[in-house]
Amino acid sequence: MSDKTSRLLIISNRLPIQLTERGSKVSMRESDGGLVSALKSYFDKTATSNLFSEKIWIGSADFPEERWTRYKAKNTGGATFEIEPLFVPAKEYNHYYNGFCNATLWPLFHYFPSYTEYSDDTFKSYEEVNELFSEKILSILKPGDTVWIHDYQLMLLPGMIREKRPDVSIGFFLHIPFPSYEIFRLLHNRWKERIIHGLLGADLIGFHTHEYVQHFLDSVQRTIGLTHKFRQLNWQGRKVKANIFPLGIDYEKFHDMPDTPEVKEEKKAIIDKFGQLKVIFSVDRLDYTKGITHRLSGFERFLELYPAWREKVIFILVVVPSRQIISKYNERRKMIEEQVSRINGRYSTLQWQPILYRYNTLKFWELNVMYQVAHAALITPLRDGMNLVAKEFAASRKQQDGVLILSELAGAAHEMTEAILVNPTDKNEVAHAISHALGMDHGEQRERMIELQKRLKKQNVVNWVASFFDDLDAITKAQRNAVTVLLSDKHILNIKEGFEKANTRLIFLDYDGTLVAFQSSPEAAVPSSELLNWLKAAALNPQNQIVIISGRNLDALEKWFGDLPIHLIAEHGTRIRQVGSDRSTETIAPFVDKELIRDTFEMFTERCPGSFIEEKRHSLAWHYRNVDEKTGFLHSRELMDCLFHLLRNSSFNLIDGNKVIEVRPSTVDKGTAALLLKQQINPDITIAIGDDVTDEDMFEALREDAITIKVGEGETKAKYRLPAQQHVNPFLQTVIKRIND
Repeated sequence: MSDKTSRLLIISNRLPIQLTERGSKVSMRESDGGLVSALKSYFDKTATSNLFSEKIWIGSADFPEERWTRYKAKNTGGATFEIEPLFVPAKEYNHYYNGFCNATLWPLFHYFPSYTEYSDDTFKSYEEVNELFSEKILSILKPGDTVWIHDYQLMLLPGMIREKRPDVSIGFFLHIPFPSYEIFRLLHNRWKERIIHGLLGADLIGFHTHEYVQHFLDSVQRTIGLTHKFRQLNWQGRKVKANIFPLGIDYEKFHDMPDTPEVKEEKKAIIDKFGQLKVIFSVDRLDYTKGITHRLSGFERFLELYPAWREKVIFILVVVPSRQIISKYNERRKMIEEQVSRINGRYSTLQWQPILYRYNTLKFWELNVMYQVAHAALITPLRDGMNLVAKEFAASRKQQDGVLILSELAGAAHEMTEAILVNPTDKNEVAHAISHALGMDHGEQRERMIELQKRLKKQNVVNWVASFFDDLDAITKAQRNAVTVLLSDKHILNIKEGFEKANTRLIFLDYDGTLVAFQSSPEAAVPSSELLNWLKAAALNPQNQIVIISGRNLDALEKWFGDLPIHLIAEHGTRIRQVGSDRSTETIAPFVDKELIRDTFEMFTERCPGSFIEEKRHSLAWHYRNVDEKTGFLHSRELMDCLFHLLRNSSFNLIDGNKVIEVRPSTVDKGTAALLLKQQINPDITIAIGDDVTDEDMFEALREDAITIKVGEGETKAKYRLPAQQHVNPFLQTVIKRIND
């Protein structure tokens, strides 16, 4: 991304422009919307926007192709973004957008499962339109380009691009909530997996809040079994990071809006009209997630509980038209208007009406005027990914007064703690909050607003974009630096030459999945006579120091290898027996307090026929290798979730291995044990081979000057890779000199 010749491809469902036609003239205007405003502000205000030689915006067009052709013929260059429209057939777009996007994903991700529709036909259209986007992007993509994909309409797209272009840098940002797994799991299994796989095609996945990140990571783990470490996932040989990027606003745009004659006139008109009335302001797009009917109920309850405020307050409610072709939205509008009429009918007098309702859009300056003249803003969505209206209101308060009443279920509530936070479903709480806001003294208003504005000014939209690009750049660079090389004949020859030159060679060998293939039970995975003979011959060479490093208990390793002159590291590093010693060294005290974990394992063993428990001196393991693939996976995800919460504040590690879940002390691992032995032996050359997630600790500890080799597929910290277990012994026999060589 640091190459100034690279291009930025911004991908969203809609384009940042609209084309209108009057007679033979086609004109373009910029679309309204948070994303368009955010990115335009960033590129207008920061020099780092010069990182990109071009900024290309790809989205579906809401105008005919013929109109675009005529416009392009007469208009070239000069705009912030180069536009690349995608023309989707109307029927397919309807099934995709009004179907799966807004009748399935939107209600479900906002915790409205009863509103959610489940249709294979609309999901098929969702796949097909995402594929159309993919084809469009791939047709113009160049080496070095950065792709930034936005929102729930395009969650399959990162994976589709990654499949065809594994080298490209891809970011994804979700602008709505990511729900808890208990909600997410309501999607059909195939849909869930496709969405997770699609999102994991990105290098960086951004969310507004910590809660959404945790829900996503939990859903990944419960859906496909992939666990994270510090919000980083290892997927198909790549690193994928999920992180928090709360969307900000262009603070100066709202705070520093000039007092033009029309602004002054509008302010005066509002003040003259409402006189001494306290003004409560609310503006929202028409949507059931915005909780407008609940808001009205809260205001009505306020009038009931606080009759002294009647004829002293007015609630200005602006509802912006949205998705009017969807029946639920028209029903919602009717409900709102009936409720407004009922409340006004109940409380109005000849001189006063409690609610002023408007179903229309507001111009920017009109909106800003309302933000400035209102005494309080009532922003109470039932769910909202962020909610920029709350931030805009606070930024517009030039006198640093006014009170924000905000739903605790909006993403913005995590940042705007100086607001009066309410549960929007509790009309009594909303009523009390309105009373509190209207009665708050000026000193407290100012104290709260100063803190809000200080944070909004710092965490603005420029910071949001810059933070995302910084993280994307970092993860992309880490991706390139972490490439694991598949061992070729040339690599093996170079390693062999290095071994031959060394006087002291240290070789760490994992057991299960590395020296021997996995079996249906641990007891069945015994070393062959050929393996034992080779190990003995190799270990008798005084230049070789061979170490079996395994999760097995020491008794099993001594039974098989005790007569050989090799070192043994058992139970992932907790016990070490060195050559020439008949005693082992324990790196930590035995794990004696196993009852709670054992009880949990036993409960899952009873539920899951074919699974079994392996008890070691320093750990407990639950194996499900002999269980039906799907059943075992589902039970393992449930057990992982259970143990994660059980062990959250403990000194134990939870290891999600190859069809085994193990609990062990967190103070030691294969890496610490291998490093300890390496420091004692001080070899000229070191090699470490393993196949499991537990071997990654060893690879990381030895990575500076060791030859580390991962066996099989999967993300790894190792420098090299062997395709499968059956390639290990031929490699060892080629590279390592035995006593009789």
